[in-house]
Amino acid sequence: MSTDDVSRRMFMRTAGGAAAAGAAVGASGTAAAQEEEPDWPSAVEGNVNSYQDARGQDEVTVAVGAGDGLAFDPTKIWVDPGTTIIWEWTGSGGDHNVSAVDGPASFESEIVGEEGHTFEYETSEEDAGITHYQCDPHQQVGMHGGIAVGSDIPTVDTGGGDSNAVFIPDAAKALGVATFIAMVATLGLAFFFISYGGDGGAAQ
Repeated sequence: MSTDDVSRRMFMRTAGGAAAAGAAVGASGTAAAQEEEPDWPSAVEGNVNSYQDARGQDEVTVAVGAGDGLAFDPTKIWVDPGTTIIWEWTGSGGDHNVSAVDGPASFESEIVGEEGHTFEYETSEEDAGITHYQCDPHQQVGMHGGIAVGSDIPTVDTGGGDSNAVFIPDAAKALGVATFIAMVATLGLAFFFISYGGDGGAAQ
């Protein structure tokens, strides 16, 4: 194997490692960006306080009468415009309904207690934002829920997501990208000189 072949293989291994490092920085940044949740109003906090990011789904089901029978589960959901929300009664906790209290969406179901009863609502662009809803018969005991629709809503960093993800500040990410570019440029020059400017390229 010639010196040029060895040099080229070393170059490819080094460049591959640099590319992997750059990809890792990008992946970490993406993981950090996903650690957000709608900034729910305090009134939305219910008896269960479960949350589901259902963006990208055509429909999502919410249990009515979950937990001790006096909760919605998931309590809070984030959906796209056009998603159909299906509330399904568990039969626990007595008679319930689903009634919008505050926010852009407007809906209200009948008050029933029958297990398996459902109420559906399809969100639209007009519902963009955060809507607080409740069970009217049990609103005083904390049976509340929330719906976030669309991407133009206030969010908070929850610090959740992948527990193995490393948070990288924007400045550090920019420095990492710049370093990666510099490494590739340096390795490219080195490969050029090894291939065409060294003894291996001169001797025939």
